[in-house]
Amino acid sequence: MPFTSLRFVILIAASLVLYYVLPRRRRWIVLLLASYVFYMAGGWRTVSYLLFTTGVAFITGLILGGLNAKIATLPKGETARPKKLKKLTAALAIIACFGVLFVLRYLDFTLELLTGSDRFALNLIVPLGVSFYMFQSVGYLVDVYRAKHEPERNPLKFALFVSFFPQIMQGPISRFHQLGPQLCDAADLDFTNIKYGIQLAMWGFFKKMVIADRAAVIVDTVFADSGAYGGAVIAFSVFLYSIQLYCDFSGGIDITRGIAKMFGIDLMENFRRPIFATSLVDFWRRWHITLGTWMKDYLFFSMALSKPLIRIGKFTRSKIGGTLGKIIPTSICTFAVYFVIGIWHGANFRFIAFGFWNGAIITASLLLESTFTAAKNKLHINDKGKFWLVFMILRTSLIVFFGRYMTRAPRFLAAMSMLRRTFTDFNVGAFFDGTLLTLGLTRFDLWVALVGMLAVVILELFQERGVRVRESLEERGFFAQWAAILIPMAAVLFLGVFSGDYISSEFIYGQF
Repeated sequence: MPFTSLRFVILIAASLVLYYVLPRRRRWIVLLLASYVFYMAGGWRTVSYLLFTTGVAFITGLILGGLNAKIATLPKGETARPKKLKKLTAALAIIACFGVLFVLRYLDFTLELLTGSDRFALNLIVPLGVSFYMFQSVGYLVDVYRAKHEPERNPLKFALFVSFFPQIMQGPISRFHQLGPQLCDAADLDFTNIKYGIQLAMWGFFKKMVIADRAAVIVDTVFADSGAYGGAVIAFSVFLYSIQLYCDFSGGIDITRGIAKMFGIDLMENFRRPIFATSLVDFWRRWHITLGTWMKDYLFFSMALSKPLIRIGKFTRSKIGGTLGKIIPTSICTFAVYFVIGIWHGANFRFIAFGFWNGAIITASLLLESTFTAAKNKLHINDKGKFWLVFMILRTSLIVFFGRYMTRAPRFLAAMSMLRRTFTDFNVGAFFDGTLLTLGLTRFDLWVALVGMLAVVILELFQERGVRVRESLEERGFFAQWAAILIPMAAVLFLGVFSGDYISSEFIYGQF
């Protein structure tokens, strides 16, 4: 059931009415029913994976909670056995959850590597949003294991946390202590929440249907037969893919957060204006924030604080010394994180290369940090000056831009070939001789996409400068607030739904 479908709008409207009609203590049941209706509409056969993950995480959480309580009452000398049992229980549950994810998304890739053939491919259907609810469930288990909160004891309320329908398709990846209480402790009907939710959702629909879906037409055309185009067309299509990816993913998150807000639920922020990032590290702090914080909390720190990495750190600092000796343990963890982020995007060498690209850039920046600082001081560069800020943003955008070749090309070698032609066969005339208008979009639609993206950049520029858009609309009164709803709605209807040239596309992260 796509977010952009009439069925989804009807589901939201019906759920909102039932939610606020029922007594507060029963409203969470509406969310649970709506979540499973939404999920089963996308294919009822795959609901077994959702039920399996929910069951494993719920039962394991109860066991871990019981062991935590037991350990707390035992003398210090008698806790070794229950701690060992706790560690084994958590490990088995995490292996079970990620084992399912491995079979669904990576088994065929692994078999092809081992056998050199795709004859043994199972071609299993990947369930909707499988990695998102897996990551959310595993995060819950680790938090219970670390005794950060008590386990949920109601299986249906826990099932709602895992399956909450606005976020199950593409995140954000929520934490139980932040989302769980909101789902079960219903808020009163507040028309301000309804208004804010509609405003945010409409902006998300605008980014998805007016900008991203148009950009996708050219992107799909060029990448389907990249060998037929020169470097200028390839570079332009990668530029449009960058626009498509951001507006598709962040637009979907805006819709998700807007819908949740209508129910009085605040979901975690997932994007914080990444187009204004000043370094690759800063970019990943702003892009898909909940995935980044998940990796930091559950993978990076777990590795960095492990005994093997601590021993490696002591060895490198004493035997190698200097900056290199200090950053080797951190770099190992960084490469591991970006390898996982890369392979999370898909079972393909291009995604592994994408992870390596990010890990290498971040490691190089750490290694050369003192050199950069010395050069800036020698050139008397003002770190806070506008010129330097613009330079840093453009430099980061260029690094991210080259990474997009790997995430969109069908294969790693194709990405390298496209990169080579970008530098060796860049025919500027393609921008002026009408070539761009042979790629599937009319001149009007191309301008709509580009002007729409310019509107996104301008709005985010105000936000980056500290303007609180929602509060500003409130100060400007009734007409400004409704304009923020009606203008994007009109654009979605007349440039999307009712446009004869409009081609709808699935959300990019829908099958992750």
